[in-house]
This record gives sequence, structure tokens and C-alpha cells, in this order.
Amino acid sequence: MLKLLQELNRVALIKATVAALAVILLVFIGSRNLQNFDAALVAYLLGTIFAVFGIAYRYSVWLQRPPTRLYWRRSMQFLFSKDFPFYIKRSVTLFFKNILFQRFIYHRSRTRWIGHFLLATGCLIAFAVTIPLTLGWIHFEFKPGDDTLYYAKFFGFEVGSFELGSFIAFMAFHALVWCSILVTIGAVMMMKRRLTNGGLIATQTFEGDWLPLILLIAISVTGLGISYDYSFLQGKTYQFMAVTHAITVILFLVWIPFGKFFHIFQRLAQLGANLYKYEGKKQGMAVCPHTKEEFATQLHINDLKDVTKELGFNFTLKDGKSHLDLSPEGKRAALAKAHFEVRKESGSFFG
Repeated sequence: MLKLLQELNRVALIKATVAALAVILLVFIGSRNLQNFDAALVAYLLGTIFAVFGIAYRYSVWLQRPPTRLYWRRSMQFLFSKDFPFYIKRSVTLFFKNILFQRFIYHRSRTRWIGHFLLATGCLIAFAVTIPLTLGWIHFEFKPGDDTLYYAKFFGFEVGSFELGSFIAFMAFHALVWCSILVTIGAVMMMKRRLTNGGLIATQTFEGDWLPLILLIAISVTGLGISYDYSFLQGKTYQFMAVTHAITVILFLVWIPFGKFFHIFQRLAQLGANLYKYEGKKQGMAVCPHTKEEFATQLHINDLKDVTKELGFNFTLKDGKSHLDLSPEGKRAALAKAHFEVRKESGSFFG
């Protein structure tokens, strides 16, 4: 155990511990010292705390990598510059376009986008509903002498009310049902693609590609089972469905930091990468010495030189220039020229 702790990244471990403790503190604050915390959700809470710890740890390690660290530093530098109003507006626009509506994938395939959008929308809404409930931040109650209005409280403060039997009540109580339907349809669409696309069949793995979809379907189906049980079966199968649903959800939470689900949090970094790309174009493009054409931003090339040196790779040439100044086509030409010179010196071009 001691050896394992020594092998952990100390900075990431500290940040992950702080994040987990912050969640626990917010549980006490949001639930008014556990007064509004539902003890039946304690297993979900433990899974959530573990997920937060794992996500914070992995994200911290990821940000410590030289390329990621440079992108992150540059993104913050550009965002909090004199152009802050423009960049914050651009970031918010990209957040709605690429994160909420998943439009970044639309140009690849309309069907793929629909499936991805259904999955993302169902999961994001489900997170927005379940996490505050699990942490005790939101709870519903009746007021003495009034059993017709249901009052919603956030961190102990009343934020709204609705009548039982109303449309709002129906939608609120069945929010996770709609999420489960969206996720199931989206996951099935993704599964169909993985069963019919030759390229995916050749490269996919169970752990990386099928397990996430199976977990999402299992969570959705068992969640729908709970709703069906209390709506039509008078709770006859509730214990089985509740336990099964809890197991699938906790497996999902535990798996988030280690599997493909982690890309949900990495995707947000795409916003910073877009700012980096935009700022780079504004500062000027790099021209390949061989092709005499623009191929990347000069900012990116300069940063790439710094990162490669930090990683122990030096592509500086004898004349002081850098191999990284060449475009991909220029690099291929340089390689071909080097082969030509070597064969010329050997006295034989063939054999």
C-alpha cells in the first residue's frame, strides 16, 4: 500500500483529495447539516465522491503533460486578455454549439450526430437532475396544512412550487424517464453503427467502445423499470429494480475516471483549443520553406518547438533552422532528399 501511494502523483492526489472533501462539505452545507439528505441515496453519494476524486486526479495528471499544460496556459492567457469580452462570448457560443448541441460531429454524419446528441442530452439532463438530489442540494416538501402544493428548495431556500397532478409535476417527476428514453435510443444507434461499420469493427474494443454503451443502456432500462414498477405494479418489483439500478449507476460512476466517459470532461478543453487556433491565425501563419505555402500558425510552430525540447527532442538543424518549420509535405521531401544523398554517397541507388 505504501509503495502504491508513493507511485501516485502527489500534486494530483492533493487536488483530488481537496475536490472530494469540497463535495462532502457542500453536502453538509446544501442539505443543512444532512437535514435534507436522503439516506437512501448514500450509495450513490459514495459513488459520486469517488468519481469526483478520480476525475480530479486524472484531469490534474493530464494537465501536467507538457502539450496539455501549454494549451491550457495559452487558453487562459488569451481568455483573460484585453479581448476578454470577445473571447468569453466566443467560448459561450462554442459551448452551446459543440458541447450542448454536439454540432462538431454533424459534418461527419447526420445519423451519427443524432445518436450522439441524444446520448449527450439525456446524460447531461440526468446529471443535472440526479447530482443535486444525491448531494442533498435539492429536496421537495409539503407545507403544514397544504397537501396540494409541492415546494422545491435549493440549499434550503425555497425556489418554486407546483401543484400535484399538474403538467409541471408530471414532467418533473418523469424527467429521468425522458432522459432514459433519449439515452437508450442514442446508445442503440451507436451500437448499430458499431455492428455495421467495417472500420469500427476492425478497431473497436469491448472495454473502450461497447462497455460504455452497455452501461448506459443498463442504467436507462433499470431506471425505466423503477418508473414502470411504481406506476403499474404497485412496487412489487421495486427492491429488485432499485438494487439493480443502483449497481449499474455506481459502476458507471466508478468507471468514469478510467474509461471512455472521461472524454466528457476533456471535451471542455476543446473550447480553449479553439481560442488558441483563432488567436494563432490572428497573429500570423507559418510558411513552409519547401512548399512556400502556409500550413500552420506561427504560434503553434513556436510552441511546438518549446514542447518538443521539453520532452527531450531537439529538431534544430545545423544551420540553426528547425525541422519543425517544414510542412508535412516539406518533411517528406526532406526525408526523400536525405535518402537520395545517402544512396549517392554509397555509390549505389538500388540494391
